[in-house]
Amino acid sequence: MASAPNSPRAHGTDGPSLMGRPRDTSRGLAILEATLSLLTEVGYEQLSMEAVAARSGSAKTTIYRRYRDKAALVAAAVEHRAQATPPEPAADDLRENLLGLVSWLARQIAEQEIGMLGALFAGMRSDARLAEEMRRILRRDEAAMTDEPLQKAIRHGEQLAPRAAELFAEIAPAVIVHRIVITGEPCDEPFVAHLVDDVLLPLLRTH
Repeated sequence: MASAPNSPRAHGTDGPSLMGRPRDTSRGLAILEATLSLLTEVGYEQLSMEAVAARSGSAKTTIYRRYRDKAALVAAAVEHRAQATPPEPAADDLRENLLGLVSWLARQIAEQEIGMLGALFAGMRSDARLAEEMRRILRRDEAAMTDEPLQKAIRHGEQLAPRAAELFAEIAPAVIVHRIVITGEPCDEPFVAHLVDDVLLPLLRTH
């Protein structure tokens, strides 16, 4: 995921303190790594600030100074884990750019622990604050993925559906997750080409 444009203080991520003194970066990373480990091990419901403090060797008060609640902490940990940047469109051809983007997206999803994804999905159903934070991250990352390749395609004469970006964000990750989690098959080149040629391009282009 690309870095958030918002201020660190607004969402609880690490950054300079209000007094201008830099924070202990190693301690901040330990807190985020401990959060991710516990999230995968015990799930969102059982995750607690006390457990994160114990695992990271931090004081609970330190964690609360940085993150206003558990949802903010988990969201910051997810952002820390997935600070990847989508590939720049390398060609003028929409199909070639979609092949590169879908391959990148498949790698990003495959690298996530299934237990962590399940914990996040379950947590989003039970905690409105976590759902709000995760949707903020997802909306930002969806825009980072689709804005440049689709805008470039339009500049080169492609006629795209009015909701092309939303369609890509709805379809591509869902099909990739189904492939990885449900069927247990790899997102290899033939699969990526099938997803682009038989599913995405017919949906994204106007007829």
